[in-house]
Amino acid sequence: MSQSGSANNGGTNPGVGPKKTVGELLVIEKKVNAIQLAEAREDQKKNGGRLTSALVRLGHMKDKELAEFLGSQYNVPAVDLDQFEIDEASLATVSREICEKHLVIPVSKAGDTLVVAFSDPSNLFVRDDLRFITKCKIEVVVAAETAIQKAIEKYYRKGADLGRLVDEMENSDEALNFTQSLEALALDKDNDSGPIVKFVNLMLAESIKLKASDIHIEPYEKRFRVRFRIDGLLHEKIQPPPGIAAGLVSRLKIMSRLDIAERRKPQDGRLKVKTATGLEVDFRVSVLPTLFGEKVVMRLLDKANLKLDMTKLGFEEDDLQVLREKINEPQGLVLVTGPTGSGKTVTLYSALQSLNDPQINISTAEDPVEFNLDGINQVQVNADIGFDFADALRSFLRQDPDVILVGEIRDLTTAEVAFKAASTGHLVLSTLHTNDAPSTVSRLLDMGVAPYVITSTVSLVVAQRLAGRVCERCKEPHKVEKAALIKAGVPEAEVEEYETMRGAGCANCNGSGIKGRIAIFELMTMTDALREAILGGGGPLEIKRAALRGGMRSLRKAGLMKLKKGEISFEQLISMTVSDEQATK
Repeated sequence: MSQSGSANNGGTNPGVGPKKTVGELLVIEKKVNAIQLAEAREDQKKNGGRLTSALVRLGHMKDKELAEFLGSQYNVPAVDLDQFEIDEASLATVSREICEKHLVIPVSKAGDTLVVAFSDPSNLFVRDDLRFITKCKIEVVVAAETAIQKAIEKYYRKGADLGRLVDEMENSDEALNFTQSLEALALDKDNDSGPIVKFVNLMLAESIKLKASDIHIEPYEKRFRVRFRIDGLLHEKIQPPPGIAAGLVSRLKIMSRLDIAERRKPQDGRLKVKTATGLEVDFRVSVLPTLFGEKVVMRLLDKANLKLDMTKLGFEEDDLQVLREKINEPQGLVLVTGPTGSGKTVTLYSALQSLNDPQINISTAEDPVEFNLDGINQVQVNADIGFDFADALRSFLRQDPDVILVGEIRDLTTAEVAFKAASTGHLVLSTLHTNDAPSTVSRLLDMGVAPYVITSTVSLVVAQRLAGRVCERCKEPHKVEKAALIKAGVPEAEVEEYETMRGAGCANCNGSGIKGRIAIFELMTMTDALREAILGGGGPLEIKRAALRGGMRSLRKAGLMKLKKGEISFEQLISMTVSDEQATK
């Protein structure tokens, strides 16, 4: 797309524009007056966004008129996006997130030249970012802001069947009326031709394709949205018509074998999806009543993506050796701690898989059983019938076990049975929800476990976090101030050794700069110094100091090692770990 007035310098740069601001130029050219400009600036302060957006919003200029003016001032062609049919090849070069953030959209691609429509052709920084992300020469054209927004919605939806279906539903009375009768929906559960059924099927397929870990379906007063959690970050994928919310939730309840008539209480269920390629994926479903309807969160349990290999979890070599030693001991308690979604289950399953041998009897009590493991006796606890973790553990002890996994130690009763099993010739693995390894001791003490029982039974505590891995395709050096690195825990003498990296954002990582996740681990073994601190009644800080003296590498230190390797960004380090400053004083 080469026109007269197009970008010069081989089509990679917009023409050299004026030195004045857009607002000043508009006044000089008498497109707006000083009063209108002042009003727009005030509106911009209140509502945010661009000055040009404010001018259009206030009616002082028309969108197309503004685009033509900017094109003439910056020596780039103005285009009418309604006249273009944007091809998929160009759309694939830039993610929707980047387009929405900067109000740009790729128009066409020829060889290594990518034509991109800008709402603001003066933004050279965005042009440079696009050139880096796409590895293409960027030819700039200008288009109306609203036209770019419309095109983003149209074409990035067009690339997905899910978006096209939403368009159909928005214009369909049938889709809206479909939600009026839940009984009819229940009777129609085997029909795969209804709009809601199609929407659910496509939504689940899209989540599998994008390797999402969770789906969030959220009703609000005036809108309804679906978000996917990908690589630890939530991305809004679509906003279906609010009128389908009740029908959509009911369809998911039917698939999960939940009570569609119950809307006042939370419900938990499970469903299985089989793709066209034969892949089977389990979804754990949680329904929660909210102010404007029922929110649904679905956790994807894709066994095909489950990698039960301890060497690939992110352990440093010395930490991995410690873990292997402790899980191969004949007895003792190994605890894995961390918040929800930190990868505790995968770590425990990986440990079990390494122990899985015909000569060893392994039993697990889980709530729920997330993945089926061949050769391991897995039991689903059910509080509704009075069968909890403690009951399962007592039963296991009559089943000649060698290794026992308890999904979570939630109360003193479960803790007492677990500690008894660990002290009588069994290896017990379990989880707790604590912030770090040392605080696990405080949590157990708060439950009522005696200090001497903890020191004699607990052999290892593993705390972990899942940090976003820097995208390899758009990885670039990122300068972090020396003072910030030192404050984060880097010794002053080592600061120069840190070449910190971050992802610039590309199509591969949906513009986030993060692709995949990597675990950060903190391993605390029961050393003599730690025993003394616990038996002496030391608080959390004293226990952490004792653990550090005993050789524990903290979460922050482990994160710094991954920062130095360029595996995580500085932002991920700070958001996922806390400083050791107090404990090292």
